[in-house]
Amino acid sequence: MADNKVSIKQFMKDECLQESLMVIKDSFITVAKEFNFTEENCPSNPAFTNLEKLHIMRDNGISMFGLFEDDRQIGFAALEKANDNIFYIERLSVLPGFRHKGYGKTILDFVFKYLKAQGAKKVSIGIVNENLLLKDWYILYGFKETGLTKYKHLPFTVCFMEKIVDE
Repeated sequence: MADNKVSIKQFMKDECLQESLMVIKDSFITVAKEFNFTEENCPSNPAFTNLEKLHIMRDNGISMFGLFEDDRQIGFAALEKANDNIFYIERLSVLPGFRHKGYGKTILDFVFKYLKAQGAKKVSIGIVNENLLLKDWYILYGFKETGLTKYKHLPFTVCFMEKIVDE
């Protein structure tokens, strides 16, 4: 990451949504394969999303951001305002070949700076509880587990986590 130009861009219209879709799908498919998620047993998993769903997210006011190394998009994050104080991070992803190099932290650092400017007090996420590597990564960043929920329609337990914006 040291020699490459890294930037984060907000997508205001349709630009880069197709590229973002590929980043999301390619990033989440590794977890889907690891935990045997399929479109049949876990259709809401981002590995199985489509361009229409990204358009719906955007049309519903969800802010979308791409992480770029030089001119190549290698990451993605979406932010949804739950209320005046809480935002949700959705679809946070880094392409497999770029993981463990600080790019995820770069996205989170940007997200927290951006949300602080928006007046957010808290950030919330939901992850696959069984994905201990990811869960530990969020804990290292300062997120705290707030609850576990097992939904009938999902083949995993959802771990809800939160972090105060100013921490």
